[in-house]
Amino acid sequence: MPVPLMLGGVPIVLHAGAPDLTVQPIGGSSQDRMSDGALAKQTHWEKAGGTISAQGWMPPGLDGLDYTGPLELRSTQASNMQQAGLVFTLTTTPRPDDAPWAFALVGEQWVDAAVVTVDGVATVTAVPGAAMYQVWWWPVYSVFCSRPAKSQAGGFQSWSISWEEA
Repeated sequence: MPVPLMLGGVPIVLHAGAPDLTVQPIGGSSQDRMSDGALAKQTHWEKAGGTISAQGWMPPGLDGLDYTGPLELRSTQASNMQQAGLVFTLTTTPRPDDAPWAFALVGEQWVDAAVVTVDGVATVTAVPGAAMYQVWWWPVYSVFCSRPAKSQAGGFQSWSISWEEA
């Protein structure tokens, strides 16, 4: 069974609707032109933000959460990285309830590859003939959000939440 999207320890069950999850980078960066016209980008920080929405037969059960502090968001929007090497430093924390997985490009086919992850570093076992490797994982975020916006129409419960990484 696939892992469910979870917010604050509450799994979003399918009866609450199949969640639409967006994840987008937000950050403190600017692009400035130098005196010679060259473009330079300065990044001071980068976090993630996004929305979760669904329409289902029942509400998601999130009204009991304490929204005054950060909540743990266990995402189902996969993150992945690709390179020729075998060692990957993951850009976000992987979910503890479903380990990262990997693929190797052999010829024109992606095949399963063994991977071990320790402290945010994933190491793939070499596959004979592989030209490239990918590591995939479900990320965990510490987020701030408000109670979900809700509506009911035609017997369906619609809900949505905007979130930003703490």
